[in-house]
Amino acid sequence: MPPAKDFKVAIVGGGVAGLALAVGLIRGGVQVDIFEQASKFEEIAAGLGIGSNAIRALKGLGILDEILRISDEPLTMRTFLLISGLPGRELIYDYPGTEEDIGIGVHRAHFLDALVSLLPTEVSHFRKKCISVVEGESEITMFFDDGTSHTSDIVIGCDGIKSSIRTVVVGEPVHAKFTGTVAFRGLIPEAAAVAALGKAVLNRPHCLVGPNRHIIVFPLHGPQLVNILAFSTDRSKPAEEQSPRLGQPSVVAATQEEMLEHFAAFGKHALDLLANIKKPTKWFLHALNPPLKSYIRGKIALVGDSAHSMLPHLGAGAGQAIEDAYMLSRLLTHPLAKLQNVETVLKAYDYIRRPRANRVLTSSYTAGEVYEQAGPSGDSIEAIRTDLIDQWDFVWNHDLDHDFEMAVQMAFD
Repeated sequence: MPPAKDFKVAIVGGGVAGLALAVGLIRGGVQVDIFEQASKFEEIAAGLGIGSNAIRALKGLGILDEILRISDEPLTMRTFLLISGLPGRELIYDYPGTEEDIGIGVHRAHFLDALVSLLPTEVSHFRKKCISVVEGESEITMFFDDGTSHTSDIVIGCDGIKSSIRTVVVGEPVHAKFTGTVAFRGLIPEAAAVAALGKAVLNRPHCLVGPNRHIIVFPLHGPQLVNILAFSTDRSKPAEEQSPRLGQPSVVAATQEEMLEHFAAFGKHALDLLANIKKPTKWFLHALNPPLKSYIRGKIALVGDSAHSMLPHLGAGAGQAIEDAYMLSRLLTHPLAKLQNVETVLKAYDYIRRPRANRVLTSSYTAGEVYEQAGPSGDSIEAIRTDLIDQWDFVWNHDLDHDFEMAVQMAFD
């Protein structure tokens, strides 16, 4: 079937944001090409938390059922149980939820497999690292490091935290900055997590709270594993003084001894958990600070981490990328969308999505401060409880349909 739209879209980057967007656009009759710099679609992190807001977006894209089928993940309540990571494991806060606060913890590889299964193979182009973009009078040409080029009507940067398309949109290089926090990651068997924290760890995410440290734990039911993210922040000096050296990778191998040393003050329940991670990876966490003032330039737009790279402390980064994909695909596949008005459509996307995603970005930083007893209300247990009230409500309970209606009015009225 020939494309129903009179414009072509080139997507740079084939992660969660790029593939979800591609599925939505292709189903709406848009000709799409995806350019991925790797030799295949892959994600280096393991666990992916999807909250209720992103579940609604996936359902709106028509891809939720496929993701649930391939990932073998049930929809469950995603509210957090927060306990102290220190000896005594005091209950900090049992975040309240409703039947609508559902989500999934899914292995990223399974999530990508589900999206790839919904795409025609011919739309994907691998080993294509975009090194420059030239905007012509009517078309945009992308140049790749293998000497090839591609021309399209619209270019969408889904190329992650180190986005090259971000430089084009902003007009100068804008890099995510080191935040002063490192994270040790690993997967452990369900039985090991239950032995350390109890059976509740299989039913809902946990956060172990402590001074300058916290640990996030959530199950991946399909592979019967539990995802562990152990965060450590050095607040003794500015983050820029701790930044990795130029050219140093942001993800490196770590030893178990190094990881355990960071959490030496934590209690036995926390250390038993971490002891099951034999070969952790160490991540130097970066985020965009300050947030971008625009996600678009002409017929070029940013989606996902390229637009709003954020800390993972609300478990909302992937969810915001999925919301971006949902909104942009619905707008570009709207019956009134055509080549003549795509710049106005992208302006509507930016107007609606940027304030929300940037708020989640800044709130994610604050959440990490709260978990590590450095939040706005102070370092006491009561202060933490105060700061946690309604923390996730604006993330999970957002009305995406209302956003879309507003964007349609802006784009087409």
